[in-house]
Amino acid sequence: MSAADRLKRAKRVVVKVGSALLVDWESGAADGAWLAGLARDAARLKARGADVLVVSSGSIALGRRRLGLGRRALSLEEKQAAASAGQSLLMRAWEEAFEPHGAPVAQLLLTRDDTEIRRRWLNARATTETLLSLGAVPVVNENDTVATEEIRYGDNDRLAARVAQMIGADVLALLSDIDGLYTADPRNDPEARHVPVVAEITPEIEAMAGGANAGAGVGTGGMATKLAAARIAHGAGCATLITLGRRPDTELGPLEAVEAGARATVFEPHATPAAAYKQWIAGALAPQGVLTVDAGAANALKAGKSLLPAGVRAVEGGFGKGDAVVVVDEAGREIARGLAGYGADEARAIRGRRSDAIEAVLGYAGRPALIHRDDLVWLGG
Repeated sequence: MSAADRLKRAKRVVVKVGSALLVDWESGAADGAWLAGLARDAARLKARGADVLVVSSGSIALGRRRLGLGRRALSLEEKQAAASAGQSLLMRAWEEAFEPHGAPVAQLLLTRDDTEIRRRWLNARATTETLLSLGAVPVVNENDTVATEEIRYGDNDRLAARVAQMIGADVLALLSDIDGLYTADPRNDPEARHVPVVAEITPEIEAMAGGANAGAGVGTGGMATKLAAARIAHGAGCATLITLGRRPDTELGPLEAVEAGARATVFEPHATPAAAYKQWIAGALAPQGVLTVDAGAANALKAGKSLLPAGVRAVEGGFGKGDAVVVVDEAGREIARGLAGYGADEARAIRGRRSDAIEAVLGYAGRPALIHRDDLVWLGG
């Protein structure tokens, strides 16, 4: 499927914006005109029913100017300070861009742990889903103010891919200074050919990736990180587009230009996001506990419903919130697997009870399901 068709059919799109696109390096300020164009793009997608989430770099680049750090290389501590100073400028720029379209923006600052530790992953996903359901445009950035070299992503291409995986996006759009993947770096090789569609990320495809765009001056990513992001998205059932972020030859936004036939590279997924996620739950995670359910709950799970505490008869194991658990019927047969919405001690406390009794038992209003249907795979046949 072409890049244009992927975008036209998408119901959920993650757009990654790098510092080189967002910041005018000469002035050190956000490029309001470019941001306004991208906001029009996103508003157009939202108007036809798609959810849009933005993963945005730029806080360090904007904070440099505010703190007078210039263009020199920064230490980790200086980067964190610049990010702290620049994050409010970044969000102000996005708010001003989306204000004419009546779309509220919401800040989400994530570290690697937020997308890789399942308990935190579930919390981040729940917040993001709520924001999208309320019509907001979440603007995600790495939490550079607290992230260290050991836990940080280092580039927002891979963060964007993890976010796309987390929310089940159809399309991850990586806006770049190049209109896709080439057989070689076209800046150095005039014989390099554009690759419009990639069905599989092979060693040959990986060899085509060039280095970071040193000429941009502010970014950290390059084609190699974009391929790494595409691999993550591919495994999550999400298509990845790489295309130009700036198109001075047209008044169209970067995504609208792709829909109109502008050049891009699309990395095809092998499955839908939902199917890929269910496969991951069923086969890639080691179960940490067992839930025994009654016949009524088993029938509800078979019908595609969530597992409510009322139908749980026994809880085994020491699992935490977000861990994988096995669901068995009263005969001990495995019928499902899923991600627990509560830790084992809480699950024991609420088993057999109605969902409206959870707050009285636990002292807080938790989620109504012990395993939500989106986080559960039926295996019972």
